[in-house]
Amino acid sequence: MEFTKLGNTGLDVSRICLGCMGFGVAERWSHPWVIDEEHSRPVIKKALELGINFFDTANLYSDGTSEEIVGRALKDYANRDEIVLATKVWGRMHQGPNGAGLSRKAIMSEIDKSLKRLGTDYVDLYQIHRWDYTTPIEETMEAMHDVVKAGKARYIGASAMYAWQFLKALHVAEKNGWTRFVSMQNHLNLIYREEEREMLPLCREEKIGVIPYSPLASGRLTRDRGETTDRSKTDQVQKRKYDAMADADQSIVDRVAELAEKHGVPRSRIALAWLLQKQPVSAPIVGATKSPHLEDVVGALSLKLAPDEIAYLEEPYVPHPVVGAN
Repeated sequence: MEFTKLGNTGLDVSRICLGCMGFGVAERWSHPWVIDEEHSRPVIKKALELGINFFDTANLYSDGTSEEIVGRALKDYANRDEIVLATKVWGRMHQGPNGAGLSRKAIMSEIDKSLKRLGTDYVDLYQIHRWDYTTPIEETMEAMHDVVKAGKARYIGASAMYAWQFLKALHVAEKNGWTRFVSMQNHLNLIYREEEREMLPLCREEKIGVIPYSPLASGRLTRDRGETTDRSKTDQVQKRKYDAMADADQSIVDRVAELAEKHGVPRSRIALAWLLQKQPVSAPIVGATKSPHLEDVVGALSLKLAPDEIAYLEEPYVPHPVVGAN
């Protein structure tokens, strides 16, 4: 396993992060493809055996049951001091007023609930899941700062927003002497590269660690068109992200397959090797739900694509509608 600093911090994270959205109680969420605790634990254990120390979940995932599963598994299998545990806040957790968003009330309530579910006194990275258009960013940033000062989070990060919003949040924190975001969890892969226009340059300039989600485009970069999985048949979020541009993206998917055959590796390694060379990407978040997939993923660390291969993969890309920022 390779490790890197997360942005401009001293925090060491594995260059692969295990995304934990796929772990939970399916009946408690809108994603019927998630796997239960019995099937989740071997995946988490395998990740640890491969040297992955970075785990990302959210309060929203399967109504908190993802946090519960991850917390119990890490307590049984890992040394907490070596684990980088991340979770997120913003999504709706109960009906009625104040059940979602980034108000001070919501943040202060949800951090305690997440810590209880995770079975820990602190998280290493506490992230805002989306931008809250109904709460002043000053209120959000001060509350996140207070979470850090209370010892409930070591660092804070953001996810999926426009670059102007992220810069505004950074400015508000700096202006008031509050804790700054150290990471950006954004949507980035070979068939969705809109973040290269503004967000990645901003993160390079501000020394922000980038931890992209959907690095394999929900599996679309790893299989032939028309080939389906249990998740692809039912994941409506995946369909909204990628169906509209599927025809335009097909040549890129084909080139991933071509290079995978050339190198004699799974397609996932080609897609991840491309992403790992993007600056300032720290650790792609891979949502594996089967242990063998993790070995394929970690293998990408030893695959170095030549400049002409990178250009070959990138050449067919066309502009896409923005997906994920709002």
